[in-house]
Amino acid sequence: MIYIQGNSNEIRELARYKVRADALDKCLAAIHEFVAYIRENESGSLRYEVWQDAKHPTCFVHIFVWRDAEAHRIHGESAAVKKFAGILYPNCLTPVEFIEYKQLDANAAFKRI
Repeated sequence: MIYIQGNSNEIRELARYKVRADALDKCLAAIHEFVAYIRENESGSLRYEVWQDAKHPTCFVHIFVWRDAEAHRIHGESAAVKKFAGILYPNCLTPVEFIEYKQLDANAAFKRI
């Protein structure tokens, strides 16, 4: 049997949080600016997606795949992360929850751009 598990050096994480309703527009703008920065500047970020709950629009999930520990470190130490966290964290109802995952299998490998 064949399993699609990705590269063993990759780091896969999920972050989830809920923002105050009165801060939603501010947080959406910060999300778009942050993801644009990642897209343009972080080649070690193989996947960075932000999902908004369709029924609860103040709830979000970020899905990350980092090439390796060094890419994860570079991201975490960037000025863009500090700026984004400075906007997002004060507007969260509870602390952002970060969860690291191990990929067990998939129907296909995601395309690396």
